[in-house]
Amino acid sequence: MPRVTAVGIAVLGLLASGGLGACGSGGGGDPLGSGGGGTDAGSITVGSANFPENELLMQMYGQALEDAGVEVEYRPNIGAREVYLQAFEEGSIDLLPEYNGALLAYLVAPEPVPEDVRTSDQVDAALADVLPEGSETLERSTAEDKDTLTVTRETAEEYDLESMADLEPVADQLVLGASPEYENRTEGVPGLRDVYGLEFEEYKPLDSSGPLVKQSLEAGDIDVASVFSTDSSIVENDWVVLDDPENLFAVQNILPLIRSDAATPEVTEALDAVSAALTTENLTAYLARVQLDREDPAVVAEDFLSSEGVTD
Repeated sequence: MPRVTAVGIAVLGLLASGGLGACGSGGGGDPLGSGGGGTDAGSITVGSANFPENELLMQMYGQALEDAGVEVEYRPNIGAREVYLQAFEEGSIDLLPEYNGALLAYLVAPEPVPEDVRTSDQVDAALADVLPEGSETLERSTAEDKDTLTVTRETAEEYDLESMADLEPVADQLVLGASPEYENRTEGVPGLRDVYGLEFEEYKPLDSSGPLVKQSLEAGDIDVASVFSTDSSIVENDWVVLDDPENLFAVQNILPLIRSDAATPEVTEALDAVSAALTTENLTAYLARVQLDREDPAVVAEDFLSSEGVTD
């Protein structure tokens, strides 16, 4: 099947480049290595995607569980959604920080998210119907981290850009940069073409709101970048986030995706407490410590949990 082939290629590519090497607290060796999920041994394996915010959230989830007496194994920086969901479905990961709108769009692809699914409640209800067998999501947070199309202040002024719709007459003069997966995702190049009629001069596969795409935008190698809305670089560089009047990018509340057999009462209570504490504002502030100040995500997560009263 095409989806399996794409995942296989992604896994091989990441293995070849060392992109699956574990780093951070508690993660030794290959994040998809042997041993599987931890529930049979009375522990939980929590993983993350390959960008700083998700690793920070992984640490928040894991440390909250440890405070509740749960044994935790960490598998950070597994890869893009195509890779880490395969690990989750195969059982080597028990718990992941996810984004409800993006996860829904991925699971229903190649069909678009229905037009009447826009609010957080609607997204969660639709998501419950398409989750992998044996899994569930727990309480969502109010915190959102949305995909955006972002340009420099100079580009916004040169082309009079305020919204994604404003790109339509000038897109063929501009270069778009985003993650490799963005080229085929509904909330990526196909959606931009179908919803806004955008045909860019060139698409450059870089990374997911990471150093490559941000450095390329700042250097002028690309004109439009996919940058996450909580990314500290937006404020730091005075970039302009373009409005999304057609709501191509759905709500993106952060919530735990967990294997149902791991969702014990104590696990659920601990993770719900993290979700209750998370807001877009405090996540953005703590993420800045990781992205700008280069602090260890494990240390930043510990400070967050203590300051917000989640842990003692």
